[in-house]
Amino acid sequence: MVFSSFSFLLFFLPAVCLCYFAVPRRFRTARNLILLLFSLFFYFWGEARGVLLMAAVILVSYFSAILIGKAKTKTARRLGLGLELLVCLGVLGYFKYAGWLLSMANSLLGLRLPAPELLMPIGISFFTFQSMSYVFDVYQGKVAPQRNLLCVSLYVSLFPQLVAGPIVRYGSVAKELVSRRESAEEIYEGLQRFLMGLGKKLLLANAFGREAAAVFGMDPAVRSSPSAWLGAVCFTLQIYFDFSAYSDMAIGLGRVFGFHFPENFNYPYISRSVTEFWRRWHISLSAWFRDYVYIPLGGSRRGLPRQILNLLAVWALTGLWHGASWNFVLWGLYYFVLLVLEKCFLGRLLERLPRVLGHVYTLLAVTLGWVLFNCTEPGQLGVYLRELFSFRGSFDHVLLALRQNIPEFVFGLALCTPLPLKLFRLGQDKPWAEALRCLWLLAVLALSVLALAGSSFNPFIYFRF
Repeated sequence: MVFSSFSFLLFFLPAVCLCYFAVPRRFRTARNLILLLFSLFFYFWGEARGVLLMAAVILVSYFSAILIGKAKTKTARRLGLGLELLVCLGVLGYFKYAGWLLSMANSLLGLRLPAPELLMPIGISFFTFQSMSYVFDVYQGKVAPQRNLLCVSLYVSLFPQLVAGPIVRYGSVAKELVSRRESAEEIYEGLQRFLMGLGKKLLLANAFGREAAAVFGMDPAVRSSPSAWLGAVCFTLQIYFDFSAYSDMAIGLGRVFGFHFPENFNYPYISRSVTEFWRRWHISLSAWFRDYVYIPLGGSRRGLPRQILNLLAVWALTGLWHGASWNFVLWGLYYFVLLVLEKCFLGRLLERLPRVLGHVYTLLAVTLGWVLFNCTEPGQLGVYLRELFSFRGSFDHVLLALRQNIPEFVFGLALCTPLPLKLFRLGQDKPWAEALRCLWLLAVLALSVLALAGSSFNPFIYFRF
């Protein structure tokens, strides 16, 4: 079940709100239980076979944290952490990487090992990473182990952020799990955020996605260089609006039920460097790798050579986190190289150059990175890159696409900057401004519903991770 579907909008969301708010606020356990049951149903709807797997991960995380909290020796504490890592990494390794690794071993070594063709459970990378972050924080003494299994279960499985993040740290919602205060103001603000995300998804991400899919799916013999650039730009816009829209909807739904999830995007396409881009893109994942991989490896504390080695480990793992495919590994290494270059000399050079050159460099680097990310078939990347830089062919397809999608490109490019949000908040204390915002949101909702009814193209890119 996806947020941008009639089954969610017309049935699931009204049902969970009705049942949840029908229970008086003082019965916090009952409200938590309702949220948990609806969250399990939400996951069951899209991934029936994954519910038991997620339940097993939750139980292991719960008991590992308890074991760490009760441990009197360092060995016992490490045993609890080791149990968590064994299960979570084992689950990830089996479902996400086993088939790929065995196929690769067969190809390289001439073996005939049976490579399982497993369907990866939706959101497995998110709920395992969230579970591990909880146990890591207990191990490091940042949070106390939660002895209420219901709270741990709800923390991991809460439906707004279950299948595509943001990756929420336990410490940021620990108090809200047991004592939060839902209010009409919070519900209103949460619904505003949800509707904006819904509009970004259905009106922008899907429009750019259709064009990107058409270009990347073209016969290379007829795809011109301008068309290849159009496809790259459209995918760059699609993945941003697709993923940031999901984060907006998740954060908004969290607010409805009294939770405050962290921001996951901060206008990454206005960055002046790749380093800045990764401070603004998928913030919760970047922070996860920083706190649980980069810093424990030594971070930047042991000299430049060791720092570069640590960055290599982080970006190789970041690439693999996105999928068992060589293009994701290359994508991670591509950013590793750019970040090392910026750390060594390029960053200082960018600071001295005019700001516009930094923006152009970053947008070009990121757009090429998304081409690498999207070219999953063997040989596709080399062909596509040659087409990008052949600078041959007509602009007919590009001009047609621009004419057919003028509103999408205008609003899309504008929403990559903070300007629309500033305009949205302009005169926020004035009664007329609030009425205008309500009309705008109702228009977004109406157009979103029309777009949902009129098209079957409605993928979420990050669901496959």
